[in-house]
Amino acid sequence: MCIAHAAAGQTLPSFPLPGKGLAQHDFLYAGEGHDRKIFIVRQGKIVWSYEDPAGRGEISDAVMLSNGNVLFTHQFGVTEITPEKTVVWNYDAPPSHEIHTAIPIGKERVLYIQNGDPALLRVVNIRTNATEKEITLTAKRPSSTHGQFRHARLTDKGTLLVAHMDLNKVVEYDSDGNELWSFPGTNPWGVTPLPNGNVLITDRLQVREITRHGDCVWSFVPSDVPDYTFASLQQAWRLPNGNTVINSWINEWTKTEENSPGGIQAIEVNPEKKVVWALRSWTPPTNLGPSTTFQFLDQPSIAEDVHFGPIR
Repeated sequence: MCIAHAAAGQTLPSFPLPGKGLAQHDFLYAGEGHDRKIFIVRQGKIVWSYEDPAGRGEISDAVMLSNGNVLFTHQFGVTEITPEKTVVWNYDAPPSHEIHTAIPIGKERVLYIQNGDPALLRVVNIRTNATEKEITLTAKRPSSTHGQFRHARLTDKGTLLVAHMDLNKVVEYDSDGNELWSFPGTNPWGVTPLPNGNVLITDRLQVREITRHGDCVWSFVPSDVPDYTFASLQQAWRLPNGNTVINSWINEWTKTEENSPGGIQAIEVNPEKKVVWALRSWTPPTNLGPSTTFQFLDQPSIAEDVHFGPIR
């Protein structure tokens, strides 16, 4: 059954956490926090970090490319930096617009969604700054910028899955902007295409694996793991071994018990929903802060090896 139940209150497990802590996986990590931080963790240690305490906004999406560059969105723009933190490309959103997701296509193109009135899906050649594709997306409240869109991801078919947060659904588009498929959700935040053709959707209440026929074949709600508290569900990732990693975002702007720093940042569950890894890393020198997005680097993958229709 794909039924959601809310969990309340911030309680911390009183037992040793399962797994190997930071050494469980190599990963890129970023969170929506005051200081806009990004980390790369390898073999249990932070080997690279980025911080922008003087900037504005929050990091909602980040990915490391095969050349080591990092592409990330920070609410009011999208930026690509080198491992030496040199900016190689930057786009600032105009006033009253926001950007919360960006996808590399090869090393020369970036697809991003710009919240606003109108909301726009764009593909930009970052070498020439030419806009090669622009599609207007529907939003429920065009003037309410912040709540329109979060993550979008390309499929291996060259289509785009978009989490329409304010329309309460996930929609799949082709490269001409035609709607191919949709599925309802409660303020969906994260969407991940799976190798089997299904879609992993994270919304405010739960994580669900949905077939293209609309059947729910796997689900997770916080009450499945009562010893762990989730402040806010945002993203889920399916690992090659069949396990699923689910993040718990701590909101640094809302001062409530469940949003207190120190809680669980992510868990990994097996298909039977047994927790095999829990991440809690809030103490210097490995204070990762809030959890919003991961990229697991101990898996063979090239983030930019995708296409959007004929655009490669």
